Amino acid sequence: MIYRLRVLLDASVDCFRDIEIEDNATLEEFHNVIVQAFQLPGDEMASFYASDEEWNQGEEYCLFDMSGGMSPVKKMADTLMENAMSKKKTRMIYIYDFLSLWTFSVELADVVAPVSGTAYPQVIFSVGELPDSAPDKEFEADPRFHDDGEEEYRGDIDDGDDEFYDDESFDENDLY
Repeated sequence: MIYRLRVLLDASVDCFRDIEIEDNATLEEFHNVIVQAFQLPGDEMASFYASDEEWNQGEEYCLFDMSGGMSPVKKMADTLMENAMSKKKTRMIYIYDFLSLWTFSVELADVVAPVSGTAYPQVIFSVGELPDSAPDKEFEADPRFHDDGEEEYRGDIDDGDDEFYDDESFDENDLY
């Protein structure tokens, strides 16, 4: 089967690509199509995230395992499109370049039969050009972690040994 997907840049200007890709392609292949379709450099880290109907970020599918074996990681190369998306799981978030945070929403528009003689994957529709830099992101802290008037945490540890940390003699410039 063929997945028809819309990949939309999270920005104030319209910039999206409609892509067709086989359901047995990997997320890494899909990542490569997105990089080419939006003319991204292709040399940065990226991840897909499962998403619900409200675009909440879920399980991560990373390009490379950077955990050092410390935790189980799902990699794009090991994950088929059909295992990450379906008629019930229609949304994902794609983030390219974790310093710039190019953020895209990915939505499954349709599942169709392949057309004989057509090479997949392919970009079937394109709107807008990628801006010169990633749109600014505004992050809000989870309300569970808001300051409720409690004393600010300074990070110092009071273990009774003032030899290593003394408020009066501490000079920030000594760190540079």
